[in-house]
Amino acid sequence: MDDRIKIIILAAGKGTRMKNELPKVLAPIRGKSMIKYLLEAVEKSGVDNKPVIVVGYEKEKVMKELGGGYDYVVEEEQLGTGHAVMVAQKILEKNADNVVVLYGDHPFIKPETIKKLVETHIGSDKKITMGVVKVQDFKDWRAFFYTDSRIIRNKNGDIVKDVQFRDANDEERKIKEINPCYFCFEASWLWKKLKTLNTDNDQKQYYLTDLVKIAIEEKTAIGSIEIEPYEALGADSKEEIEMLERLVVQ
Repeated sequence: MDDRIKIIILAAGKGTRMKNELPKVLAPIRGKSMIKYLLEAVEKSGVDNKPVIVVGYEKEKVMKELGGGYDYVVEEEQLGTGHAVMVAQKILEKNADNVVVLYGDHPFIKPETIKKLVETHIGSDKKITMGVVKVQDFKDWRAFFYTDSRIIRNKNGDIVKDVQFRDANDEERKIKEINPCYFCFEASWLWKKLKTLNTDNDQKQYYLTDLVKIAIEEKTAIGSIEIEPYEALGADSKEEIEMLERLVVQ
C-alpha cells in the first residue's frame, strides 16, 4: 500500500463511565484490550505499517501495553476528536497525502473495510470518504446507534446533510443510515479545514464530524462506503463492554 497513506488512531480518552482507572482503550473484551483488536485489523489491512496513536489519559499505560512499532503523540488536554487529529498533524503534515481516522474504542472494524475505505477514496477525487452504516431497526444491540447522527441524501444519492441526533426532527430520526465517523481525508484539505473548527457546541469541543458539515456547505462531494453495523460498535461504559463481549466474532 502507498506509504503516503497514514492512519491516526484516537486513544486519549479516560472513559469515566467504565468505572475503573484503566484508559478506555485498554478495557478488555474477552481478555484482549479493545485497541489491540483494532491494531490487528490495521496490520492485516496493509494500509499503514506504523500508525499514529494519539494518547492522553494514563498515556504511559497505553504505550507500555502496545509497545513499539507505532508513532505516539500526546494530547495533553482532551478537547474532542478534531483536536486529537490536530495534535497528530505535527508529525503527519509532510508525511501523508491521505489520512484515515479510526478509534481505539471501536474494536471490530475489519481489515478489508479499512482497505476498501482507502481504495475507494484514492480512486475518487473526493476530499472526504466516509464509512456509513445502515440498520434495519434500532432494536436489540442496534439500539447502540440510535443517538448517532443521521445521513441524509438527495434523490441522486449524494450526501447533503449529516444531522446530529439532538438536532434531528422526528422524520430525520427515523432514517436508518448513520455516521460512525470512520473517515479518509485528503491530507492537505484536512489540515486546512481543521483550522476552521470551533468549540461552538454544548461540550465546548472540536468535533471532527464538523468537517462533513463544512464540506457540504462548500459543495464538496463526499464519498462513502457501506460497512456492517457490527464494525461500527464501540464502548463507553461497562455495560457496553459486556454487550461487545456477547457479540465478538471469534
